[in-house]
Amino acid sequence: MRAAHHHNVYVVELSTAVLKEKKFVRCNPNYNPLKPCVYVGMTGLSPDDRFDKHKAGIKANRYVLRYGLRLLPRLYECYNPMPYEAARDMEIELAIALQEEGYGVWQA
Repeated sequence: MRAAHHHNVYVVELSTAVLKEKKFVRCNPNYNPLKPCVYVGMTGLSPDDRFDKHKAGIKANRYVLRYGLRLLPRLYECYNPMPYEAARDMEIELAIALQEEGYGVWQA
């Protein structure tokens, strides 16, 4: 039986080449070039397994598939694991917090 708290949020560092994507740039008007570009997601899998699936093209976000470099555990490990509802909310809250800090953020 799976634990009640098995959902995770995760953050993927994206290559700065993502800044060639007009939609990404448009959604990050306050981006600080000294900060990384990231994708924030949530999953019922481990962050490592979910990242591997993105890179393999399985239910992949196009920015992670094309520009995903690595996970940034220092930005999310403290929150995991959690129940589904908490992960769903934390995905949005973490994306907003990182964007407010100047990160280029994509969260879908």
